[in-house]
Amino acid sequence: MAAQLPDDFRCPISLEIMSDPVILSSGHTFDRASIQRWLDAGHRTCPITKLPLPDPPSLIPNHALRSLISNYTLVSLPKPQSYPPNPQTLIQLLLSPSSQLEEKLNTLDQLSRISKRDSAIRRRLAESGVVSAVLNCIDSGEPGLQEKGLHLVLNLSLDDDSKVGLVAEGIVGKVVHALRCGVGDSRAVAATVLTSLAVLEVNKVTIGSYPDAIPGLVSLVQMGNSRERKEAATALFTLCSFSDNRVRAIQYGAVPILIQNAHSGLERAVEVLGLLAKCKLARDEMVRFSGILDILIGMVRNGSSRGVQYSLLTLSSLCCYSEKISLEALREGLLEICVGLLEDDNEKVRRNAKTLIQVLQGKRKNV
Repeated sequence: MAAQLPDDFRCPISLEIMSDPVILSSGHTFDRASIQRWLDAGHRTCPITKLPLPDPPSLIPNHALRSLISNYTLVSLPKPQSYPPNPQTLIQLLLSPSSQLEEKLNTLDQLSRISKRDSAIRRRLAESGVVSAVLNCIDSGEPGLQEKGLHLVLNLSLDDDSKVGLVAEGIVGKVVHALRCGVGDSRAVAATVLTSLAVLEVNKVTIGSYPDAIPGLVSLVQMGNSRERKEAATALFTLCSFSDNRVRAIQYGAVPILIQNAHSGLERAVEVLGLLAKCKLARDEMVRFSGILDILIGMVRNGSSRGVQYSLLTLSSLCCYSEKISLEALREGLLEICVGLLEDDNEKVRRNAKTLIQVLQGKRKNV
């Protein structure tokens, strides 16, 4: 199955499908284990560009790519055809009023299959006018066409040039509508499409300002099933690296919904809270939320490395901001917990724990 996934999913070092993709300061993405071995061997240059890296090197999680890889591996991919069909013929089948539903579904399957192979095929499809045909499918009201159309858009969005072109052709409105009104897996896939498109900074601005995009994601985090909530929170995380989108998410009621999801164990919700906590408006809501400290400290005690990392980040923001929260945190033994984390294997956990220790020690001196 791995051999049939796009080459962009492979680590340039190991050539294996990435399980934890991270971005170097050079802009290139590697699997965390592979690039960590490279760094542990004493290298301080990018393996591709050979340019020097900062010390210590920064490994930024590539959430969008990780989500895309996860989405692809949810399904069993069919064997590639020896002779790919003519894309223009397939597009005409989609556009033809005489085509039956089964024909259109089969056509979308074929287009999705050939679009997974490489960027050259995806560019050829885009140049053949496939986007307008897929827009019709997503907007058709037919659940099967909508879901398969979204999967095809997800494939086409793998390339940065295509991300810009898709947004320019009006795909965001259709995807947001599916996010709101889709059935089956359509809403989850729609959220993943938004994550993929929002990897580009210019698209973060466009998507965030689009009516119903952020409110639709917030609603899906609140009302969706497990996969939908995770995909919607991932999209919010990607969008909220842009400051205006953080404000929008807060205004649409994201904070209490994310806290409730964090309480239910959705670690991605804590990651979004870590970004939103940069805003005073979000911090105000968080400190008023009964039990916020217990939720975050519980995640520090029992979460994954990423959950711990972002819980510490959020706690640092809240303890800096609120004397009451910092004193409660001290009484709950958070300082001692952080000291124990100074020996953690994850460098970002150690760094965030150290920052929070400094905050709490400063607060304790002032008591």
